Amino acid sequence: MAKSVLVLGLQWGDEGKGKLVDLLTEQAELVVRFQGGHNAGHTLIIGDEKTVLHLVPSGILRDKVHCVIGNGVVVSPEALFEEMEMLTKRGVPVEERLSISGACPLILPLHIALDQAREIAAGKDAIGTTGRGIGPAYQDKVARRALRIQDLFDLERFDEKLDSLYAHHSSNLERHSVETTSLDAMKEMAREYAKRLLPLVGDVPGMIDSYRKQGKRVLFEGAQGTLLDVDHGTYPFVTSSNTVAGAACSGSGCGPNAIEYVLGIAKAYTTRVGAGPFPTELFDEAGKELGERGHEFGATTGRQRRCGWFDAPAVKRACIINGVTGICVTKLDVMDTLKTVKICTAYKLDGVEIDVPPLGADALAKCEPVYEEMPGWQAQTEGVTDYAKLPTVAVAYLERLEELVGVPVHMVSTGPERNQNVIVELPFA
Repeated sequence: MAKSVLVLGLQWGDEGKGKLVDLLTEQAELVVRFQGGHNAGHTLIIGDEKTVLHLVPSGILRDKVHCVIGNGVVVSPEALFEEMEMLTKRGVPVEERLSISGACPLILPLHIALDQAREIAAGKDAIGTTGRGIGPAYQDKVARRALRIQDLFDLERFDEKLDSLYAHHSSNLERHSVETTSLDAMKEMAREYAKRLLPLVGDVPGMIDSYRKQGKRVLFEGAQGTLLDVDHGTYPFVTSSNTVAGAACSGSGCGPNAIEYVLGIAKAYTTRVGAGPFPTELFDEAGKELGERGHEFGATTGRQRRCGWFDAPAVKRACIINGVTGICVTKLDVMDTLKTVKICTAYKLDGVEIDVPPLGADALAKCEPVYEEMPGWQAQTEGVTDYAKLPTVAVAYLERLEELVGVPVHMVSTGPERNQNVIVELPFA
């Protein structure tokens, strides 16, 4: 049992992390976002009210929880302000509950233009990004030319840095005939950014350390999923940040010993948004049924998700990379009507059976899934909260997943609402 817990996705994102983070924040006192940007979409359903968060941590709806955005997150001020205003209209005192690291790189209008220009130029080889400037902002960070929130404390120096950044990117934008906000307009926007962002700036590493020393519970919230990690995912069809457990430390400012429990989230089946290889993807009635019953549309983009069977080799590797303590299987209820279900237990690559995903998109695209078929339970699991009341066939399915990935199932989500869960073991002490 732990005082600090990390929640992250084990597939290609959209696993249902937002709901689980919201559930666990009933026991947490600090929630930390550590990577990604507003390309993430975490959906919370509480009663009849649905809330989709992109930048603000999912604990923001809790009265006694403080939320922080760590240095590993790239921040679009416009997206953040829009989200804050939405929450304020719902009566959430977001400015009292939120702090942001001054080291967060800013996503500027020119980053959005660059993102869209590159996708257009790539044609059939486009990655399928959200077009929100995430990748170009991370690129500027790595190239050491990013403008960060802390730069807004000295606006004259900010203008000088912006001049240099604009000059660097303008030729690329002109080449692709993409227009962006003028330099003068961005300088004016920076003044508005400063007024609203600087009061939120806080010492995130210091906060995490202080909460831990006081014995308070800290929850780290991941975005996207392990298979989208820029190093360990299906490169190049990945996001621009590290989505794995190690990024929680570098993206927030804490040591590895600050994380005592890793909860990996995986759907009972698999989905993917955008381009990239997907060995277990379905193009039949079962795939259609999963998409319809699971309402598989991206919370951020609205794009339809591709659906397929559970990929055990991929999730097993994700568990190894992240040091997963326990798994939460989500959307079990979506599979209630299926007569048979399948699990990918291995791949065939060039005629050889392998049980480890190959590196890179090209090799994975050549893999053929090796399936194990099981009977469907064809009984209602939606809303079940007692493990003993799950259909025996559904339990057999969960036990087989445990066996294949090598990590125990500690939680099962049986519906979209906060209280629709089977809890075998809670992460927090």
